[in-house]
Amino acid sequence: MTKKLERLEEGRVIAGVLAGLAKYFDQDPVLFRLISIVILILTGIFPGALLYFIAWLIIPKEQRHEYTVIE
Repeated sequence: MTKKLERLEEGRVIAGVLAGLAKYFDQDPVLFRLISIVILILTGIFPGALLYFIAWLIIPKEQRHEYTVIE
């Protein structure tokens, strides 16, 4: 199975970008959220927020496959 970077619906806080990155790299989403907060503070909010928004636009939304059970 190949890894695919996607924005997640489950476990998301804003758009699912950081949860998707955490899943892709097999890490805890809290780690990515803490790193993003540090980046936001160090860059003066705007550049970090701009990167997040660009990632939101570029990274595709998670493909959920729903199956119907026929009885």
